[in-house]
Amino acid sequence: MSMLAAMGQVANFAIGIAANPFAFLGLVPVFAAALAFMRYLAVDPEAHPVNTRHVRSEYDFIVIGGGSAGAVVASRLSEIANWTVLLVEAGGDENEISDIPSLSGYTQMSSMDWMYQTSPPGESPYCLAMIGDRCNWPRVKYVLGGSSVLNAMIYVRGNKLDYDYWEQQGNPGWSYKNVLPYFLKSEDNRNPYLAKTPYHSTGGYLSVQESPWRTPLSIAFLQAGRELGYEVRDCNGEKQTGFMLSQGTIRRGSRCSTAKAFLRPVRNRQNLHIAMYAQATKVMIHSKTKRAYGIKMVRNNRPQMVRARREVILSAGAIGSPQILMLSGVGPKEHLESLKIPVLSDLKVGYNLQDHVGLGGFTFIVDDPITFTKKRYQTMQVAMEYIIREKGPMTSLGGVEGLAFVNTKYAPRSGQWPDIQFHFAPSSVNSDAEQVRKVTGLRDSIFNTVYKPLKDAETWTILPLLLRPRSTGRIKLKSRDPSVYPDINPNYFTHKEDIQTLTEGIRIALNVSASKAFQRFKSRPHKIPFPGCRQFAFDTDEYWECSIRHFTFTIYHPTSTCKMGPASDPDAVVDARLRVYGIGNLRVVDASIMPTIVSGNTNAPTIMIGEKASDMIKEDWGVSVR
Repeated sequence: MSMLAAMGQVANFAIGIAANPFAFLGLVPVFAAALAFMRYLAVDPEAHPVNTRHVRSEYDFIVIGGGSAGAVVASRLSEIANWTVLLVEAGGDENEISDIPSLSGYTQMSSMDWMYQTSPPGESPYCLAMIGDRCNWPRVKYVLGGSSVLNAMIYVRGNKLDYDYWEQQGNPGWSYKNVLPYFLKSEDNRNPYLAKTPYHSTGGYLSVQESPWRTPLSIAFLQAGRELGYEVRDCNGEKQTGFMLSQGTIRRGSRCSTAKAFLRPVRNRQNLHIAMYAQATKVMIHSKTKRAYGIKMVRNNRPQMVRARREVILSAGAIGSPQILMLSGVGPKEHLESLKIPVLSDLKVGYNLQDHVGLGGFTFIVDDPITFTKKRYQTMQVAMEYIIREKGPMTSLGGVEGLAFVNTKYAPRSGQWPDIQFHFAPSSVNSDAEQVRKVTGLRDSIFNTVYKPLKDAETWTILPLLLRPRSTGRIKLKSRDPSVYPDINPNYFTHKEDIQTLTEGIRIALNVSASKAFQRFKSRPHKIPFPGCRQFAFDTDEYWECSIRHFTFTIYHPTSTCKMGPASDPDAVVDARLRVYGIGNLRVVDASIMPTIVSGNTNAPTIMIGEKASDMIKEDWGVSVR
């Protein structure tokens, strides 16, 4: 579409709105998309990646999955001019809706989403407020950039001690000292007060900055942190414990996915091919030599096989990578044999599933009209501020304005390894009821009982997340058919300590609301209980456990299903250089290799894993990276 045609469409749209201004409220996402499309053409200096029409029969490297790690690996490996790289991605390119930070929720449970659900719980119940007692697990299906296109763009690296612990578990080269250079390598920080510190950098592919817009409650959040004895600091800096304004992967007010950051600038490299709408179904492994030599994929409804001269690299995520490995004969022997899949390497693939989980819908009420409501901010003025000035409410990082890392009484006594993370948002479940119910799967009866009474209220929320859960789950195959998504059992709350730690985190959040900073707005908790929790008094341990088991909320951080560890670790799937045990020329490079989940959002660490793995691959094939 030409710029003139795009402008014409937007003009026609605006004329229609002028004739019927009330129609605008339901069509802001459409209008925003039209504006964003104009903006792509007007100010984005990088054209979109090219979907290669003809896939060669052979490449040096094949990367499966163009998400947070895969886009990085494909970009970095193609820096070697005499290497050929094929990036296989099940979806197409990003769209204009996904580019708008405040509309991140609209991409979940859409055609871009695998729409995974967890299996029903066993003896330890969870998601009791959801339809079928099953949690929705949004994971990007059809888009280059993967989960970096679906997420809330929060840039958090985790805690120094996370990485030191990885190395202590027998993974040399993964200490914080070793991984920090790879965070810095990617980053182009656009907040000067952060960029000048030793913990941030400029000039990398990945743009990082605070949102240029926020509500007054964001400042109250920081002030409340000080009242509770916490420092307001850069939690990606020297110390993590504290309160901060959210940092995000945005550029000029729009989302900066890994596709935008790492693939668009190198779109003209002749040695990098990107095959979109291509679903990898199996890694081809020689039964005698146990070496990976290619992949099978389906593109345009046609099966294809592509050979790899050097390596196959799995970057399909913590669900997709174990699924493809098991379909290829790499996984638990008994499980694969039950599906009549020949076993090539008996490994604990799919085990050790970890996730950040917390209490969803934790709502507070204020009197002043200062919260982020759909009615207030879906206006023509807001849309124009976004397109003309690259500012305003549409730049909000999925609505998350503040973060905090706090210590419960169960945290290590040093205070430097917090066990709860807060995501603060000046809105709540009632702010966009239809979308929230769609994304979470919340039962209508429960929504109508608990949240519908707040329809016209000014509300805000804290999502308290358990940073280092003791409970772990498992991914298993349901079928040999690659199109059948796997069985996902997160196994939440099988360890009582997880409930106890979350309960203490909830009480710290109550103290945030009770602070002087929030009492200026007469903040108070919403106390209508879930129907299944009415027998418990508010703020008792029993009340909070019941609430957690009802509105169980994941922030979509599955990790650790292809665990990195030494050969002596019976649960390890890959070694410290991410090579799959027992199989040559095959690596896993994504969040699934984390031996233990990081203490914070997982997108930035996954990008780091892609950066570090790229250097290791180069070194292993004789290329100097220093």
